[in-house]
Amino acid sequence: MTLYSLQDAQDHLKKLITAAQNGETVVILDDHDRAVQLVPLAHETKARKPGSARGKIQMSPDFDAPLADFDDYTR
Repeated sequence: MTLYSLQDAQDHLKKLITAAQNGETVVILDDHDRAVQLVPLAHETKARKPGSARGKIQMSPDFDAPLADFDDYTR
C-alpha cells in the first residue's frame, strides 16, 4: 500500500490510476488525514443466453464427409 498526499495525487493522477489498475493499493490523504482509496472497477460480465444464435448458423450438407487431403491417412 502506498500513501500519497492530495497534492502528489493531483500532480501524478495518471500514474496513480495506472498503478491501481495494475493491482497496487493507492491511498490518497488530504490535509486532515482523511483517506480515499483508488480501486479499479470490476468488469461486469453478461450472463450467457443459451440458444441466442439459433437460426444464424448453418452447416453445409457435407460437413462430416471425409476430406480428400487425408486419403493417404485413412487407408
